[in-house]
Order: sequence, then structure tokens, then C-alpha cells
Amino acid sequence: MSPDSQTLRFIRHRIPAFECEPGCHDCCGPVTASGEEMARLPRKSDAEHAAALDELSCPHLGKTGCQVYAERPLICRLFGTTPRLACPQGKRPASMIAPHIEQQIYRYFEVTRHVLL
Repeated sequence: MSPDSQTLRFIRHRIPAFECEPGCHDCCGPVTASGEEMARLPRKSDAEHAAALDELSCPHLGKTGCQVYAERPLICRLFGTTPRLACPQGKRPASMIAPHIEQQIYRYFEVTRHVLL
């Protein structure tokens, strides 16, 4: 397992989960992902990427919601778990993300190349 895989796994397991508002996709706009995260996602065509960007959406957002929820990128997991990225619907986990884990995520973002989905 690569150091990036280990870091990603460590961080992902420390982001608290919560139930989203059914039918809400307010945080499903264009997002970025690392190469490690991209490797876990199904490939989308250039046309699918362009169409999603035209709609200010994510190419993995389907009619029933996120089609890659189990493998969604860190930025998607972070929404609603920190006051910096509050859920527009007011949803949140019982306990917000630990500040030191949030700092690790932002460090990961700083040192890891990310691309637009």
C-alpha cells in the first residue's frame, strides 16, 4: 500500500458520518480529487465531465444521488462535518470532525495534486 493510500485510508476513517437531507445535492458541485481517489472512481467521458461542469455539478451525481458514495472524495466527505464547510440544510454529525484531523486533511490537500472531477 502506497503512503498516499495509507494517509487516505487513515483520514477517511476519521471523518464522522451523518445522514444527508433526502434529495439534497447542494454540496455536489464541481469538486476535486487526488489521483489516488480518482483511481477508485469509474471513468467518465469528456462529454460527461463537460455536461456536469456546465451544470455546476459532479459527473458522478445521478438521478438518485451520488453514484460513488462509498468511494466519494475527501472533499465530499468533509462537507457538513466542519463549520468551514457547513451543510446548507443544517445537517451534521453528532460530533464534528476533530480539529487535528481536519488539519491533516488540509495538509493532504496542500501536498497532493488534485484534479477537477
